[in-house]
Amino acid sequence: MSNNINIEIGGRNLSIEIGKVGRQADGSALVRYGDTIMLVTATSRKEISGEKNFLPLIVDYRENTYAAGKIPGGFFKREGKPSEREILVARMIDRPIRPLFPEGYFQDTQIVALLLSADLENEPDTMGIIGASVALYFSEIPFTTPLGAVKVGLIDDQFVINPTASQLEKSKINMVVAGNEDGICMIEAGASELEEEKVVEGLILAQEEIKKIVAAQKELFAQLNIAKTEVKVNPPAAEKIKQIEDEIGAELLQAIQIKQKKASERAGQEILNRLLARIPKENTEEISATKDIFYNLQKKIVRDLVLNKGQRADGRAFNELRPISIEVGLLPRTHGSALFTRGETQSLATVTLGTFEDVQRLDGLGEEAEKRFMLHYNFPPFSVGEVSFMRAPGRREIGHGALAEKALLPAIPDEETFPYTIRIVSDILESNGSSSMATVCGGTLALLDAGVPLKMVVAGIAVGLVKEGERYALLTDIAGLEDHYGDMDFKVTGSEHGITAIQMDLKIPYLPIQIIREAFQQSREARLQVLEKMKAVLPAQRPQISVYAPRIITLFINPEKVSDVIGPAGKMIKKIVAQTNAKIDIEETGKVTIASTDMEAAEKAREMIREITTEVEIGQVYTGKVVRLEEYGAFVEILPNIVGLLHISEVAPYRIRNIKDEISLGQTVTVKVIDIDEENNRIRLSKKALEEGDQAAKGPAQPREREDSHDRHHSHGFPGHHSRNDRNRR
Repeated sequence: MSNNINIEIGGRNLSIEIGKVGRQADGSALVRYGDTIMLVTATSRKEISGEKNFLPLIVDYRENTYAAGKIPGGFFKREGKPSEREILVARMIDRPIRPLFPEGYFQDTQIVALLLSADLENEPDTMGIIGASVALYFSEIPFTTPLGAVKVGLIDDQFVINPTASQLEKSKINMVVAGNEDGICMIEAGASELEEEKVVEGLILAQEEIKKIVAAQKELFAQLNIAKTEVKVNPPAAEKIKQIEDEIGAELLQAIQIKQKKASERAGQEILNRLLARIPKENTEEISATKDIFYNLQKKIVRDLVLNKGQRADGRAFNELRPISIEVGLLPRTHGSALFTRGETQSLATVTLGTFEDVQRLDGLGEEAEKRFMLHYNFPPFSVGEVSFMRAPGRREIGHGALAEKALLPAIPDEETFPYTIRIVSDILESNGSSSMATVCGGTLALLDAGVPLKMVVAGIAVGLVKEGERYALLTDIAGLEDHYGDMDFKVTGSEHGITAIQMDLKIPYLPIQIIREAFQQSREARLQVLEKMKAVLPAQRPQISVYAPRIITLFINPEKVSDVIGPAGKMIKKIVAQTNAKIDIEETGKVTIASTDMEAAEKAREMIREITTEVEIGQVYTGKVVRLEEYGAFVEILPNIVGLLHISEVAPYRIRNIKDEISLGQTVTVKVIDIDEENNRIRLSKKALEEGDQAAKGPAQPREREDSHDRHHSHGFPGHHSRNDRNRR
């Protein structure tokens, strides 16, 4: 038996079928929006595997290429490891649902979202969130707070719910919002310097649509008899909690208030080790319970400091930034570099400028695309004082890098202005909260150091939250402990004029709009402070790019000349590359891009292309090589593959009986174009006209003998002559 939900969202029907397919899973939802269809399933283990005090939630999203009528590339012709896009969508599904599981639920749980059909207009990310909510809500899994999700665009100052892919190209914001009937629980957005209050307007509109999606789920759920699994929570005995709190509470408070992260952690660990040392090793239950009491007490102290004493663990005011230090240009052989340090979080950002050959080619469901701006984030274990294998980037690294890339993308100049491929790498050398925002700041400074003409200067800040009931406090520039024990991680990036990216995640079910509005304001105030410090160090881009960066020259030729530059089987372009060692890209539109680390080589390549594509004009003077001699004149190559006739009568201001008396094969001569016969593909040259011009400047010319009719006859047609439109191509 299947059950259906149909509701209009954004002017299109959102259809959800429950229990139609994937019926061995605990819950399944077949979600359709336009011709985009996704299957989302939820499955959990019935027993807890091993000792756990956390939710082992796995979310996987896969895009089947058949969904868009494509066969995968590569040798194996099948889907391989998940792409970055798949990982990012999986993270987006995970983030709003994770806080909504009940306390004490530790069963292994997996969400699988499979894209079955893609119309390439209705994007699947919000469908995955809705599908996960439905699959969990309409199952025995103890998930009781249904979610809705929509995408918000802004086109011509009008908000659009669930804009299509083509509409998003014109939108000033691309924002995914997830929430429940009470408020917002997740935001993911990229924007073009949008004001905070404008974003809030979009959130209010999104919330109204989300309520409709949630109401539809609750209405159907009320009609069904679904028994939810009961979660049993066995809290430690109150006496045990009080005993430990009385014993170590004051000492743990002092440890938490140590400003240096490592020293604070060591002090806390020593206290915990002392508690555990008196428990027999075989008593695993008591050891686990003691650890839970310790960490819960630590959390309680941190939150109590904020809400009851108006203090932060490190002594800062609620709206105070950690100390910032900045160094730029510290790596001499990189094209740009910056070391950005905020408190105990440190990002080393580097910029590499590449050519058109370095673009990232994306093979997704739609047409193949290219990226000329990339940002990669690395989080080595030493940054948090740990020892572990350094492997390929995980979901966290990919997610943080994508956020920073989204934040900086609006600042990147267009290809016409700056025709380089740009790669930023952020190596986190030290971490105590907000490393992605340090990446944004460091990345901006490294771009300026590289001489990239940014459209704006971008900085980022993370705002935290501690909330209990109606009481709450917003914390600017949260450190690791505040992030771990707080209720929100609200990252906002932007310029002095507006927002470029947002990422909000909660550990509580939702936030009302008013608190989000306050968080925006607090983040803006902090962002302006950071921008001021950044501009004090490097107010604008370097006047020149690094001497180690490639030089790129762009020119435009007549599209009809493209084939001439390439030559038969690429012979001509290969010749230019061989002689200059430059990289050359030619588009059908006539755009030519030349790249080389040697500027002289790039200029030489440009000149060679100009010679090939230059249009011959009457009256222009050229220096060329004599490539053939005939009785009636000499054939001169005035430009590559362009040959004109220097008739014997045009060699000198006097009569010549034998051309070889004046001109030799291979000789270099300077001539003037005196006629172009387009119809018959002929170019007439004159050396005499130049000499007469010189003579005119000096005085009256001497009389010369008249040309005979035989010579004049041969001046009208000749074998092997090629005009600018009919070249003898090599």
